[in-house]
This record gives sequence, structure tokens and C-alpha cells, in this order.
Amino acid sequence: MTRLPSQRPLSPATRAAQALRHIDARTGAVTPAIELSSTFARDAEYAPRQSYIYARDGGPTVEHAEALLADLDGAAGALVFASGMAALVALLETLRAGDHVAAPRAMYYGGTHWLRRLGALRGIETTFFDATDPGALGAALRPGRTRLVWIESPTNPTWDVIDVAEAAGSAHAAGARLAVDCTVAPPCTMRALELGADVAFHSGTKYLGGHSDLTAGVLCLARRDDLWDELRQVRSLMGGVIAAFEAWLLIRGMRTLYLRYERASANALAIAQALEAHPGVARVLYPGLPAHPGHAVAARQMTGGFGGMLSILVRGGEAQARDVARYVQVFVPATSLGGVESLIE
Repeated sequence: MTRLPSQRPLSPATRAAQALRHIDARTGAVTPAIELSSTFARDAEYAPRQSYIYARDGGPTVEHAEALLADLDGAAGALVFASGMAALVALLETLRAGDHVAAPRAMYYGGTHWLRRLGALRGIETTFFDATDPGALGAALRPGRTRLVWIESPTNPTWDVIDVAEAAGSAHAAGARLAVDCTVAPPCTMRALELGADVAFHSGTKYLGGHSDLTAGVLCLARRDDLWDELRQVRSLMGGVIAAFEAWLLIRGMRTLYLRYERASANALAIAQALEAHPGVARVLYPGLPAHPGHAVAARQMTGGFGGMLSILVRGGEAQARDVARYVQVFVPATSLGGVESLIE
């Protein structure tokens, strides 16, 4: 009889569900503890205990969340912030006057606003490109000047699909880093770093948290290089670190991420297929539909489902769209995504 190895590799879904096989050494508790202390006592030699000094630079609970995120995303390291915008701004704060950024026209409005307003004031030039045009990214690059390429795949709410591996090749050829907003494609379905990205960004408020009861932002990096060091410093100086309780909620949410995303994707696909045949719907935007122009790329990148978000274009214009949002029974009109609730906007 063949003897099985005593330690078999665990799947990412299992590692997430077990929070990296967490068991408290003292009590045997299977749920991670919340370490709320804002400061940490030094030893008799006045040296930090396990590198902890002050909560603004992190602590045990935040560190646990970061370890789990890095594991799931296949990252060299992860940094968790107080919100998605705090994480995004920290990355943008590493840019200098004269740097060039390439970003899609359809991207998170907070990022667009920062680049157009604060970025411009700081001498940072941004070229916004059409994500539906295969050659647009290449045309937007400024070899030697472009320092950052930022993409979403899929984009929200137009659901354009960008080939991450192709974008990584273009960015690196121009001497730039590629950062991918993976908020709607978390590591349970897409690992952007494995596709060639340098930075994977997540709004942890959404699918990772999954219960609409926390705000968080995440930067997962392929390497612990100069960018990693600078981001850690920016987070500390700007005070954007997540609090311990929210970090614990984030860990709690990630334990069911794989199951939630799988079910949300299945439900969204069923709704998208039903709406395709509805006479009041002009078009359904969902990358899981074979008719979607980006379906083939999405199927290659998103191996765990296409997500729980979709957009519909209803016949009758804005008035009819407002009526749909007003009269649906299950969906609640609110701004967010990725939670256990059904929302419409």
C-alpha cells in the first residue's frame, strides 16, 4: 500500500478558510485574536519585541491579515491600509514630478480625480487610454518616462477586459511598473502577479471583506524592492494603516472568500443569461457571457468565476433605468459591491 505524505499541500481555498492554519499556541483557539494595543512594551534591553513598536506601523492582527493576503495573491508581501483610496494614494505618492502614468479612461473615479487634479498639480502627466482598443495602451506609453501603468480588468462598470499578461509586457518594455486593480477579480479567481503585474491592488472593502462592515485597501507586491520600502514609509507617514479590529474583520471575511465568490459568480451569470432574453433590456455587460467581446481573455484570466457584478442597458433611457432600481424587490439601492447583500445603482 502506498503511504501518503504526512503533510499534503493545502489548496488556497483551504488556507483561506483556516486563516493560514491559525491555532493559538496558548489557548488552542481556532479563531485569530484581535490585538488592540496601540503601543508595545520593549524588552529589558529596550529592543522591540517581534518588531512591534507602535500600531501606526502595524501589529500582530494587521500582520496576520497581510500574511494571508500575500499567501492568497502569491505575493512577496502585502500592505493593508485603512481604505482602498488610502492604498491607491500611497502608490501614487511614490510618483515624482515629470513622471508619466498610463491609465484607462474607465477606472475608479477616485483614482481618475487624483491623477487629473493632484497629479497634475505635482507635475505628473497622465495619458488615459481606451481599454477597448487593443493598441491603445502601447500608444499611450512614453518609453523612459512612463513610470506606472494602471489598469482594471475587468473595468467597473463597463466590464472591458484587459489582457494582464499583455499589458505587463508592454509596461515592462517601456520601463514601467504595472499595477492592476483586482477589486472585482480577487485572488480566488485571478492572481495578477502571476500574470506579470508588479502590484495587485484590492479594495478590501468589497469581496475580500465581503460583509459591508469594514473599509480596507491592499497592495500586494511581486517583490520586496525599493517600491516596497517606499510604500511602507508612505503608509507610516500618512497614517493610513488599518486598525486592528478592521484587520480582524478582513481576516474573517477572507475565510469565506472562495465560497462567496463562487456563488456570487454563479448567480450573476444566471441573472445575466436571463436578462439577455428580456425584451426590456438592450444589452447586458458581463464578461461571463460568451457574447461579451472580452470573454475569451476573461476566461483565461479569471479561473474561479467572473464575479457577482454586471451592468445592464435598459430600453427607455434613464427614466426606465431609475424605475428598475426603484421597483426591484431583492436589490437595495446603495454604492458598493462584493458583500453578501444584493445592491443596485
